[in-house]
Amino acid sequence: MYTRIYFLRFPKETSDQPIIYYLVKRYDVEFNILKADILPQREGIMIIEFKGNRENIREALSYLKDLGVQVERLAGKVSRDDEKCFQCGACTGICPVGALYMRRPEMAVLFDPDRCSGCGLCVAACPVRAMAVSFEEL
Repeated sequence: MYTRIYFLRFPKETSDQPIIYYLVKRYDVEFNILKADILPQREGIMIIEFKGNRENIREALSYLKDLGVQVERLAGKVSRDDEKCFQCGACTGICPVGALYMRRPEMAVLFDPDRCSGCGLCVAACPVRAMAVSFEEL
């Protein structure tokens, strides 16, 4: 499942519309609102995590932009340098989506980039800086 976090700025003309409802219904996109400040007839902001099929999320973002919503990606793509990683597991305890996890009984640290939300918490937790974050265009 594709997961990404966005900062949305809604124009005041859209503050009374059920926009997130339409994203779910029309584009089959799951969401988690991390923060929101939206009042009637005022500009609103929202930090939201989208989950779903990559193409559906692209179409949903296009729909938002067509409504005049400003969309900004907040997280990037995380990668791991397997040469640097010495399998300490420090990243597994901090990963909020389980993209980094321990396989037992081998105690191997595995990374599933498809589950990664790109939050970057693992980058700071890695003592040898084997994790890196880069930003990509959708």
